[in-house]
Amino acid sequence: MVPQNLYFGGGASSTVISPVAVGLLAIIFALIFVLPRKYVLIPVLFGAFLIPQGNVLVVAGAHLMPSRVIALGGLLLLVWVRLSSRGFLFVSRLNSMDVVFSLWAICHAAAFILLWKSSDAMFNQAGFLVSSFGMYFFLRYLIRDESDIYRVIKILAILVAINALGMLYEQVTRQNLFDFLGGVQYASAMRGGYIRSQGAFQHPILAGVFGATLMPLFVLLWKTKRSRMLAVVGLISSTVMVITSFSSTPVLAYAAGIVGICFWPMRKHMRPLRWELIPGLAAVQLIMRAPLWDLIDRADVFKVSSGHQRAMLVNNFIRQFGDWWLVGTRNNAYWGTEMWDTSNQYVQEGESGGLLAFALLIAIISVGFGRLGDARKAVEGDRKREWFFWLLGVALFANVTAFFGVSYWDQTQVAWILLLVLICAATAKAKKPDQVTESDFRTELPDDAPSLEVTSVVVRGCYESQ
Repeated sequence: MVPQNLYFGGGASSTVISPVAVGLLAIIFALIFVLPRKYVLIPVLFGAFLIPQGNVLVVAGAHLMPSRVIALGGLLLLVWVRLSSRGFLFVSRLNSMDVVFSLWAICHAAAFILLWKSSDAMFNQAGFLVSSFGMYFFLRYLIRDESDIYRVIKILAILVAINALGMLYEQVTRQNLFDFLGGVQYASAMRGGYIRSQGAFQHPILAGVFGATLMPLFVLLWKTKRSRMLAVVGLISSTVMVITSFSSTPVLAYAAGIVGICFWPMRKHMRPLRWELIPGLAAVQLIMRAPLWDLIDRADVFKVSSGHQRAMLVNNFIRQFGDWWLVGTRNNAYWGTEMWDTSNQYVQEGESGGLLAFALLIAIISVGFGRLGDARKAVEGDRKREWFFWLLGVALFANVTAFFGVSYWDQTQVAWILLLVLICAATAKAKKPDQVTESDFRTELPDDAPSLEVTSVVVRGCYESQ
């Protein structure tokens, strides 16, 4: 039977939030406006990833989850900065990732509204756009260069450690340590005799995926030799989160990260490898008796996963193309047993946004890999810098792998947006000297600063002299 709350949007009908969460959100909201830019990241990331998204404040029908409250605060700050300063909000001009992400969010919202054709749908997607645009461009404002990127990774190492300790606590007591914050189930779920820890997240799979996809970033922190202690803490904690979730998807995402790191010697030959992948998959399909996506059913690490349901989900998604391609579908729950559970980000995107939204998700991934690949080639010969871009690409690959086993719907949505912003910041200035333009060095200038033209020429000269 299809859960009734999944017919349209879901969500609480009234406020469900703990007093502790309210207090923390109030403090974080205030700190957004009083702290210096580089320090705002600390309360923002702590609030986004440690306050469970099950906390919901319902105001005039609007659902304000912790991440949405933070996104609203970020949007207000951006408006204030823009109105009170003649400088630029972002250190680099709007780029391909900004454009494709914006198109994806708008197309997704438009398709959803056209599908449901109701004022409730418009209200629902207004919240979605606030969360998406607010969090993305707020993080774009906060994260500008490599120093900000490494600061983010250090904060994430601490956050992963806190979640790992909470998930270990669940293994011992079967009680969720984050219950005092509200928004999580008190007793941990069990399957096949395993206690599936979830930490501050809404599901064990999502908790494990969060740890798995961050592992490459902690390897990056280790290789820089800046904060190896935090790097070790992050690596151990991310591994603990994967194991204690007792879910196959996090393990496969973690394994994808390891494979990506091992492919480092092949970094200069990725294009021919990608082209060879197509005939390789075709050959596998000829050998297999079942469809290629039936491999998802066989990727069952703990022998208690729902691989068969996920394989059937992809199968029905392809067979029912005519049902969802235009603006998504309302009928996926009737495609088969448990087809309402869209535990696949690609399927979820098509079913809720149609073919265009699905294609734009693929475009976001493609742009991310493309920008990182171009950046790595621009610094070829500098192994430290090459590793920097390569490991960000590995983190992206781990997410792409995780998408086959889960759709993001809690703090992991913020983690995905955060990775896209890190890619933007990392690749903004990774160009060869003859590709640098004045707009690549836009900064917030005080009233008595030199003109933008003079400043950019000086910066370019410093760049070429390195």
